[in-house]
Amino acid sequence: MSDARQFGELATQLVMESRRSTQTDTLLKYNDSLVRSIIREQRDLEKVAVAHVLASAALPNPPPALMIIQTAIARNKRCLLAYHHHRISFLATLYWSLGASLPPLLSAESTSIRAKLSPHEVDYLRSYHASVMSFRAEFSQELDITASITQPPKDLHVLVHVVRDCGVIQTESGSIDFRMGRRFMVRRSDIEHLIVQGYLEEV
Repeated sequence: MSDARQFGELATQLVMESRRSTQTDTLLKYNDSLVRSIIREQRDLEKVAVAHVLASAALPNPPPALMIIQTAIARNKRCLLAYHHHRISFLATLYWSLGASLPPLLSAESTSIRAKLSPHEVDYLRSYHASVMSFRAEFSQELDITASITQPPKDLHVLVHVVRDCGVIQTESGSIDFRMGRRFMVRRSDIEHLIVQGYLEEV
């Protein structure tokens, strides 16, 4: 029974990491070693559970130890799912706050974010972005699903100041070379994503 009381301790550490991440509103580095340790514990518990099932096949009721092990397996699974759901939700929120743009998350300039992600999370973000762009393309002429809805625009055009070089952008009025320090009066829908990403500032 002393061994049974130790079941779930690793999973509890994982949940506490998610709680700290929520409280500080930051994404902590993916704890690959802890996740792998919990998965190994799951496999060990499953082997013990199978041994108990075989040993108690002739008994009318399952042994209490088997119930404890099954509970520990289910709890570990819930903690793993909660940890990964928290991280995916955080990344999705961050993705949309950047105007549904992937480069600011995964570019070399975003090492502070990318260094915290697992390879599977990077693959997820790329797949998520591809799905969003595919969905957006179906009605891009009628609606931009990446535009902000918290502050509806008052004017169709906006005066912007370029704070970071972002190269030549194709707009409804033609090609515009957004170089740092310049100002342009442009259609808001053409450059809304650049404002969100921090390349332009509204004057």
